[in-house]
Amino acid sequence: RRPLIRCTAAHLPTIREILNEAILQTTAIYEYAPRSEETMRAWLAERDDAAKADPDPAIVITTSPIGIAAVEEQLAGGSLPARAVAERTAAVTELEYRLWCIRHPDDARDRHINIWNWIKTSVPRQRHAEFARHPLAAGEAYWLHRAGITGAGTADRRDCHLWKFNGHHASLLEAFVAEQGVRGTG
Repeated sequence: RRPLIRCTAAHLPTIREILNEAILQTTAIYEYAPRSEETMRAWLAERDDAAKADPDPAIVITTSPIGIAAVEEQLAGGSLPARAVAERTAAVTELEYRLWCIRHPDDARDRHINIWNWIKTSVPRQRHAEFARHPLAAGEAYWLHRAGITGAGTADRRDCHLWKFNGHHASLLEAFVAEQGVRGTG
């Protein structure tokens, strides 16, 4: 098992190259403009400040039960980076995470980072008015795909994408919707 290394300015060109390739060539990162050298220096400085507070924060991945199984599989036998952080990574449902936050408040995210990626397949009827610009046909339902990260400083993000599902096929209705009255957490 190889140890994790602390990133330095010498690593920034390689990290930037990897991130920019993902930004320009994939949907793994919902960004559209490549990151500049200045942005990457600020990114590293912020991590250096965070590392002084807690050099090894827990990583909490909030997802569905199927997502939890996938995360556990990756942590057990996946890539080297995944195995390297396995001891401080937990995959849980949104409800489990919210209950944990009530019992162990860490609002500033000093001791943990939360990454989420899940689909809300049961959107309450009272919320349908928010999405009236995308009417549903009989037998269709709204789905909300929520993804994001908190505790990562300037890399924090909270995204929500509106889908419809007809029982067989899901279709994206609108990317990056703003949800009314929803607190910005995973």
